[in-house]
Amino acid sequence: MNVTIYDVAREANVSMATVSRVVNGNPNVKPATRKKVNDAIERLGYRPNAVARGLASKKTTTVGVIIPDISSIFFAELARGIEDIATMYNYNIILSNSDQNKDKELHLINAMLGKQVDGLVFMGGKITDDHVREFKNASVPIALAATVDETGETPAVNINYEQAAYEAVELLLSHNNERVAYVSGAENTEINNQKLEGYKRALSDHNQNVSEELIITGDYSYDSGIEAFEQLWELPEKPSAVFVAADEMALGVIHGAQDQGLKVPEDIEVFGFDNTRLATMVRPTLSTVVQPMYDIGAVAMRLLTKFMNKEEVEEQNVTLPHRIIERNSTQSK
Repeated sequence: MNVTIYDVAREANVSMATVSRVVNGNPNVKPATRKKVNDAIERLGYRPNAVARGLASKKTTTVGVIIPDISSIFFAELARGIEDIATMYNYNIILSNSDQNKDKELHLINAMLGKQVDGLVFMGGKITDDHVREFKNASVPIALAATVDETGETPAVNINYEQAAYEAVELLLSHNNERVAYVSGAENTEINNQKLEGYKRALSDHNQNVSEELIITGDYSYDSGIEAFEQLWELPEKPSAVFVAADEMALGVIHGAQDQGLKVPEDIEVFGFDNTRLATMVRPTLSTVVQPMYDIGAVAMRLLTKFMNKEEVEEQNVTLPHRIIERNSTQSK
């Protein structure tokens, strides 16, 4: 049978109110009494009922986290940052996988709110009017991680995706590449749009026209990277470099090129995005945009704790720094 607070009070010969004060860390308990209660808790194996405590305090110390793909290295690193900061501030997390499906995302938002979470960290693709409406109607704070709300109304933590893409393509162009292809993500999300704008701006600054045949859509997967390269290599005028919107796809591009007998970077250069662990596992190692995934998750969770605890928030839309790292999939100048 479950041990109750009544059992602990009887064992320690104190009132249930005293046990409650000890369990909740109330300082107004004599040291000798606190020790007596803690000894009773240990002997009986008592565990406080978090649900009952949540009902009493109207707080569950639980945060919902909605993530597109739990198996993704990128999102796993983000989730680790969220978990570490949640633990630091004594919050538990409930993690759910949305498969980046809009209907499932909206369902999970409501399911999390139904579980009386104190706040919600959301990672997804395209933030629609339906998403924004749900966020506004939520009774608890919500923060986005590596996800952009075009309205700017939902607190969010990101990098400058447009500038990061610009710098990546600028580097490839500085190596005298006259045909730089771009393998993008599938969804019409604000992040994908920003990366595309960065690609186009870099070409424009180097007086190069945007060729639509050099822009291939993938789905962030390794296989789609291989397929994207196959499409590019069928073109009459072949690219000399490829900028890829995600590291996993970039690995597919590298292997697709190698399958054609090409050497990377001697015959074709490849540049990725995210700097996941995969970037150093492939040969040649992958030049990429360093996106601070762990920090994005950690800062998003810290931002959420500020809202949940009604602390002052100076800026609800946070842009973290990125950087470019050159490895062996691109030529040195």
